[in-house]
Amino acid sequence: MSVTRKRFDDDAYLDHCIATVVAVGADGIELDETVCYARSGGQAGDTGTLVLPDGRTVALGETVYADDRTRILHVPAEDGPRPQVGDRVTVGIDWPRRHRLMRLHTCLHLLGALIPVPVTGCGISPDSARIDFDLPESTLDKATLTGQLNALIQANTGVRVDRITPQELAAQPDLVRTIGAAPPAGSGAIRIIDIPGVDRQPCGGTHVAATGEIGAVVVTKIEKKSRTNRRVVVNFA
Repeated sequence: MSVTRKRFDDDAYLDHCIATVVAVGADGIELDETVCYARSGGQAGDTGTLVLPDGRTVALGETVYADDRTRILHVPAEDGPRPQVGDRVTVGIDWPRRHRLMRLHTCLHLLGALIPVPVTGCGISPDSARIDFDLPESTLDKATLTGQLNALIQANTGVRVDRITPQELAAQPDLVRTIGAAPPAGSGAIRIIDIPGVDRQPCGGTHVAATGEIGAVVVTKIEKKSRTNRRVVVNFA
């Protein structure tokens, strides 16, 4: 079984790469490597293009994981040309859209640091992001959170990608903030997003290099979703 090399794991700013077509099916196009982030962890999958050897372009409407979670499928947005297995193609992302996702994903890490309770879920689209907290009683205030968030953003703290072993993670269980989202047992390395002095946790998403790159944001909504769940929604200002 093939495994797609995820170029975005090491460089979230890489916007294209050359890849070989491994399979073409009804569910999508599989490449040996890609810059396209596959929908997971609440973050939307990338859109973009495949440029075929003859110069024709395939518009990509979504990127998802195959059922085995090791292979990434590039889903065409419309009927049109398709590559052949073995073709060398150029896969590129819609960079402005991806950058907005990166900015908002990093913003949610800052928001989670401001509300130090377990996280029950999140959702990140190019224009809005939300995070759900296991919080029975809430004294959260939109204006206060907005001010705190923008202060962390303006501090322009660097965002690092580290890796630790499953054994190191087991010795630091508090690193896992999201309920039910512990990395799978047996993983060779756990990807860690580290914002020194602010937040450090396992995360497979794409992030900006420093918090200042997020830009100004505003908390637009705080909702009670259930007796023990509070949802906080953030948008670009």
